[in-house]
Amino acid sequence: MKAMILAAGLGTRLRPLTNDIPKPLLPVGGQPLIYHHLQRLKKYGITEVFINVHYHGDKIIQKVGNGDRFGMKITYSEEPEILGTGGGIKKIQTALGTEAFFVMNADILVSLDLEPLVSFHQEKGGCATLVLREEAEVNTYGVIALDPQDQIRDILGKVRSKEERGMRRLMFTGIHIIEPKVFNFIPSGQFYSIIDAYIEMLLQDKRIAGYLMDGYWNDIGILERYEQANRDFKRGLVR
Repeated sequence: MKAMILAAGLGTRLRPLTNDIPKPLLPVGGQPLIYHHLQRLKKYGITEVFINVHYHGDKIIQKVGNGDRFGMKITYSEEPEILGTGGGIKKIQTALGTEAFFVMNADILVSLDLEPLVSFHQEKGGCATLVLREEAEVNTYGVIALDPQDQIRDILGKVRSKEERGMRRLMFTGIHIIEPKVFNFIPSGQFYSIIDAYIEMLLQDKRIAGYLMDGYWNDIGILERYEQANRDFKRGLVR
């Protein structure tokens, strides 16, 4: 399985930390955040990785390199104009190939066993599997409605007018496994969110599964969470 790390964000909410350094290179536990992602992918046998870059992209390319130090092959997709989570994936459609691939945001810190996730995706047989988690302040992140059969029924209230009984209210972690058929719902050469593609797919009754993760997750998009991530790492809460 190939993987893509979405690393083109501007990091505006972390300024001034990100004035001269992109979020994926911010140190967590003594090394750049993106190194944690690469090491996790390598641990589970994923060695061909694509990284899209925009803001200070040259620094990411210089720091991470071609993947030799990780025993991986790393290819960069440079975006002179940022394309969003969907547009960035669409740009390298041909390179990602004709099999399912793994995608994750670069600005999270996570402990996640990928083997059961891949098995779950294969078992459910949907167009995509989104990794979800419970969150007390789920409305802040946006509600994903998951039914008892692990199928996503609503995203951000844009598919169903009201939630049905038995639905779980969860949040999306920025980690997913995508089948190539999802490309049919993403326009080429423009800014587009993968979430909008998923919403359109649900409106057309396509199957999208939700995998409830058990483990550490933190979005380091703001200063308080970034500082918390470093404290958690020192306390051994992150595998």
